[in-house]
Amino acid sequence: MKIVFFLFITFYLVQTKAQQVTQIVKGNVSDEASKQSLQGVTIRLASNLSKTTLSDSSGNFKLTDIPLGRQRFIITAVGYEPLSLNNIIVTAGKEVDLTISLRESLMNLDVVEITANENSGGRKVNNDMLSVSARTFNMDETKRYAGSLGDPARMATNFAGVVSTNDTRNDIIIRGNSPNAMLWQLEGLNIPNPNHFGSLNSMGGSVSMLNSNLIDQSDFMTGAFPAQYGNALSGVFDLKLRNGNSEKHEFVTQMGFNGFEGGAEGPIGNSKGASYLINARYSTLSLFQNLGIEFGTGGATPEYMDLNYKINYRIGKHGNLSLFGIWGRSSMDILASEYDPEGQSYGNEYSNRYPRYQTSISGLSYKYQLNKKTAINFILGYSRTNEQFDRDSVNQENINQTIPDWHWRFKINKFSGVLHLHHKFNAKHSLVAGITEDFTNYTLFNRRMRHGISEMILNNRNGDFGLMQAFTQWKFRMTDHFSMVSGLHYQYLSLSQTNSLEPRIGVKYEGLGSHVFGFAYGLHSQMNNILTYATVTTTAAGNRYTNESLGFIRSHQFILSHNWNIRSNTHLKTELYFQRLFDVPVTKAPSSFSTLNLGAETIPVLRDNLINEGVGRNYGLDITLERLFNKGFYYLLTGSFFSSRYQGSDGIWRNTAFNMKNVFNLLGGKEWKVGKQENIFGLSVKVSRVGGRYLSPVDIASSVIDGEIQYEETRAYSLQQPAYFRADVKVSYRKEFTRATMELALDLQNVTDNKNIFRQEWNAQQLNVINVYQQGFFPVPFVRFTF
Repeated sequence: MKIVFFLFITFYLVQTKAQQVTQIVKGNVSDEASKQSLQGVTIRLASNLSKTTLSDSSGNFKLTDIPLGRQRFIITAVGYEPLSLNNIIVTAGKEVDLTISLRESLMNLDVVEITANENSGGRKVNNDMLSVSARTFNMDETKRYAGSLGDPARMATNFAGVVSTNDTRNDIIIRGNSPNAMLWQLEGLNIPNPNHFGSLNSMGGSVSMLNSNLIDQSDFMTGAFPAQYGNALSGVFDLKLRNGNSEKHEFVTQMGFNGFEGGAEGPIGNSKGASYLINARYSTLSLFQNLGIEFGTGGATPEYMDLNYKINYRIGKHGNLSLFGIWGRSSMDILASEYDPEGQSYGNEYSNRYPRYQTSISGLSYKYQLNKKTAINFILGYSRTNEQFDRDSVNQENINQTIPDWHWRFKINKFSGVLHLHHKFNAKHSLVAGITEDFTNYTLFNRRMRHGISEMILNNRNGDFGLMQAFTQWKFRMTDHFSMVSGLHYQYLSLSQTNSLEPRIGVKYEGLGSHVFGFAYGLHSQMNNILTYATVTTTAAGNRYTNESLGFIRSHQFILSHNWNIRSNTHLKTELYFQRLFDVPVTKAPSSFSTLNLGAETIPVLRDNLINEGVGRNYGLDITLERLFNKGFYYLLTGSFFSSRYQGSDGIWRNTAFNMKNVFNLLGGKEWKVGKQENIFGLSVKVSRVGGRYLSPVDIASSVIDGEIQYEETRAYSLQQPAYFRADVKVSYRKEFTRATMELALDLQNVTDNKNIFRQEWNAQQLNVINVYQQGFFPVPFVRFTF
């Protein structure tokens, strides 16, 4: 607390005498389809239409002396549909930079109205090719929602069709699919798991490495996405990073659950439009632990650090070059000597565990406007993940005596090249096409010692492979109310020499007053986890790799959507979906095993001799009632009713590990103005109730023999856990100074202290099963200064 007090006093002393404080709002406007910068676009402040400006020949604009608080801006241009940007937060500590895209009207208009529909820009996605099951989000939502902790994945669990039943990790289940079935994309680059403690066999982790201070408005998809996205079955995070301020140096200091943080942005040299943006963070959980706050890891202290950056440089009038990246490192020592059987802990009293993770992602993007109708984007990328894990058995009579029993080293290097072409034929027809080549080099070694004596090699493979993806998609706007997007996606995996050609189509009708209808179909496919391909089959002649010929997991997806705009700021959305999965890897010998259940555990689950003969099906209904932020109040109510089942090689239909059947979320918040300045007190509440996950009964006899937990495969996923319940409350305060902003918040996680089950473990000393419980009540303080 001394650090916080010192920062506050220092921050306060640099302020001048209170006065009427205003801020600059600037940005860029472009055509939605061609990406061409638009000149002569009118940008107005809705509360004071005299504050008006026009975009220049490069599409840039600037409004000065804008009052603090949530503001609405109206954007109009001859020949384009008007747009309203609502609830743009204007603070003293940072200039506002907006990226705006306009859709050309099919009607020839000589004049435009000054007003625009208040809801026209409320949920406008970045990608104009999206028809259904898509939602945009921004930095404000990742910070404002209770329980989100500035994490896009945790924030997404508020959306219909998205589930998390884990208090300590941010893995998300989309419409009954494994967390591994989704795609993370950053600035158009396909990236690996962007989380601390994010293992190779999962797409989540304990803490996100993505810094919310850098995230721009981004898209999140939950199914039947268009042809430009591939190698995914459930959903896509299409993340965008904002550019730094190219005219003024600005800074941020922050402390919260995600760590101590410092950031800076500003212009580079004398080049117009050149900017840098960088944020560094170091974990604070050790500080919380010293204060006696329990966060679900017992005596173990998670340690992590990360770096996010983006450098943007304008080349001439039509070119733009940007360098961006993420780097993160995390580790934790989970010791038997620090195990607390009465508390919550990852560990136990009979083993020591030492996880180590390191991830780096970097990309170089070049965008060039060939002409008024055509733009290209070329990206070069490199990513590296290094995962290490060691586990030792501890002698209960002599805790200093240990026996190594698990050891793995997973190293992945990926080199990527991406080329996208955007072309607009006219107001009715536009085309996007592209190609992606990912070349991956890997070193995988996984050894287990059974009872400290018998050695088992699970993975032992070095190699490389390529995954090539290509797509083309065409948008046809028949009228201002009716549009269709059709496309083809193709991918080829050199490792198993398999390919897939996937048709996609989406239709949207915006008519009948306040109603919008949509339909989408897509054939989607995904390669298996690299650990599955590299699983060892031990023979007398040596190691064989019987899974390397596996083809893609494939699925047909159908979605019907209806969105009813009840009022300008309130809408009711329902989506009915069906997903048929096929070519799923299962064992040759009859069993209940299916790779559709991988991702339920962070420890690798490996089987050899797999064949693409399994099937699965997911279907359900998602309902969303949402009031967008208006007059200081918002709410989001979602409900999902679904079924997720699969069939192994034994031909029996079973629940998947992710078949919770129903999910209910209630999220709401209110802001009040305090004092003469635009100081804000806020309250946000979230309540979630999720049907229990299915588990397999533990095979006690087999667990005793093996030394690890074993399950009754003939009764796989037949036992349902109790329902998951969690409530979060967040209180916040934002104080405006002359040239800076201070934000204070307290996020009260799991306020009811509900003990949700994390997982089951086998006690090799006592020869019984123990339940490991998740994080209980956990208060998270937050302090942020921008200046």
